Amino acid sequence: MTGNDRFVTGDRQHPHQDADRRTAVATVQRPFAVLFGCSDSRLAAEIIFDRGLGDLFVVRTAGHVVGPEVLGSIEYAVAVLDVPLVVVLGHDSCGAVTASLDALRDGVLPPGYVRDLVERVMPSALAARGTAPDDVDAAVAEHIRYTTGMLVERSDIIAERVADGRCAVVGLSYRLAEGTVKQIASRGL
Repeated sequence: MTGNDRFVTGDRQHPHQDADRRTAVATVQRPFAVLFGCSDSRLAAEIIFDRGLGDLFVVRTAGHVVGPEVLGSIEYAVAVLDVPLVVVLGHDSCGAVTASLDALRDGVLPPGYVRDLVERVMPSALAARGTAPDDVDAAVAEHIRYTTGMLVERSDIIAERVADGRCAVVGLSYRLAEGTVKQIASRGL
């Protein structure tokens, strides 16, 4: 969060972004956090959190949807690299969430593999629709909560680490125009 504050105020330090750091992490990685976020091009994790090489283990998918590859990647970071923090990063105006709300409204799913993304976001869109119909940002917040909970509920490795205090999972929402993040959900904090 401190790095994000630096990013927002324009007082970036650009830590761990030099040749010495590159050499230091060439043979081993010890990231302090997993960042699982949306693959939107405007969510460059190391930039918006003012971090550098080796600081974050980044996993991204459109709409931060969870599949076996994502869960395996996050479990690797938690179990093998001993990362103590998993961050789920969503953002306002998310296209995957918008597509899910559109599919609910119109009754038509998109073609191809975009359909799979929409179907994976659909539980969050349905939950949000009960309280805030067609409110994309409310659905984004719901999807962040859903994903944060899902990581702990579907992964015995993550759940065990959260239960014994060795790991936390936190859900953050990023505001594209402001560059700020706010906490939406957490497990283990």
